Amino acid sequence: MNEMSRRESTLKLARARLKAYVDKDRAAIEALLSDDYRFSSPIDNQLDRATYLSRCWPNSEKTTSFDEMLAIEDGDRAVIVYEAAARDHKFRNCEVTTVRGGKIVRVEVYFGWDLPHKAPKGGFIENTGEGHA
Repeated sequence: MNEMSRRESTLKLARARLKAYVDKDRAAIEALLSDDYRFSSPIDNQLDRATYLSRCWPNSEKTTSFDEMLAIEDGDRAVIVYEAAARDHKFRNCEVTTVRGGKIVRVEVYFGWDLPHKAPKGGFIENTGEGHA
């Protein structure tokens, strides 16, 4: 497989994982994840596959869309910044997906902000520790 095909498949797998949430397709997401899959976010530290599916997959019920803002590929990694909608709110996140052997082995999610932004344009709000900055 040449470098371009590998990159396309990396980004394709990352996009397919997000699409599974919108489609509520549990079989699709399970087929994408390796047996040694790990998931991390500001509130999840390297969850294994089973814990990820039991903790995070239920969010698919309220997920209605992922609109890609930016997608970058770097070998076996894909970075996607997206705006997502759930039944009760919209938000922006960034995810780094790592692929090995045609399966997703790792996802790191970096939480963004709610949409519309809580801070006024040109302004800010106080950090209560939730932003970790």
